[in-house]
Amino acid sequence: MKRVLIALCTALPLLASAQQLTVSAAASLADAFKEIGPRFEASKPGASLRFNFAASGVLLQQIAQGAPVDVLVSADHDTMNRGADQKLIATGTRRDFASNTLVLVAPPDSPVKRVDDLSLPTVKRIAVGKVASVPVGRYIQQALGTAQLWSALSPKLVFADNVRQVLDYVARGEVQAGFVYRTDAEIAKDKVRVVATVGGHTPITYPAAVVADSRQAALARDFVVFLGSAEAQAILAKYGFGKP
Repeated sequence: MKRVLIALCTALPLLASAQQLTVSAAASLADAFKEIGPRFEASKPGASLRFNFAASGVLLQQIAQGAPVDVLVSADHDTMNRGADQKLIATGTRRDFASNTLVLVAPPDSPVKRVDDLSLPTVKRIAVGKVASVPVGRYIQQALGTAQLWSALSPKLVFADNVRQVLDYVARGEVQAGFVYRTDAEIAKDKVRVVATVGGHTPITYPAAVVADSRQAALARDFVVFLGSAEAQAILAKYGFGKP
């Protein structure tokens, strides 16, 4: 009997530490979430966070294919709506927690000084996110469509797998301009300059939700709620995110 009790006591710490939460989040949240993660873990002894950062559409596809994910955090409502339609998101768990702004950025030596300059013959490559899977790509399509520039600029567009790849293209001078979120431009302000704030698109809002097949549903709900806490909101604000 004593051996059984000893074995049970030995196993309890292991069970307590087994609460690993996998959060699939939009690439633009990487820096802020890497700081939010330890704060959440500190508030939940025994819990550990594992992040998977990529384009929102790619993350949803991974979940649809059976990836073991507990929380989905997207950079748009369209992706989350598709997740709900496919019954991949737990009903009643979805919450908006942040917002962002779309900006046009360029390398220091680029001839692009305003949005209209994208039409210049000297501007040959403009980085954007893939419209089918990257929310920032859809925001850009809306914005350029509103400005009646999408068709004219299409031959110049270089499509990236996520918003951070767009930023890398601009920072390395591989393109003359690109569209990213203001928060992305901020982390690379020594390598890119913000040319303009871009409107003409739906509001950029970030929702989070518990994945329907999560094995840590209660902890996943706690993380979604934590994103709206004063502590998490302060970190998001530090990285340039706005209120939802």
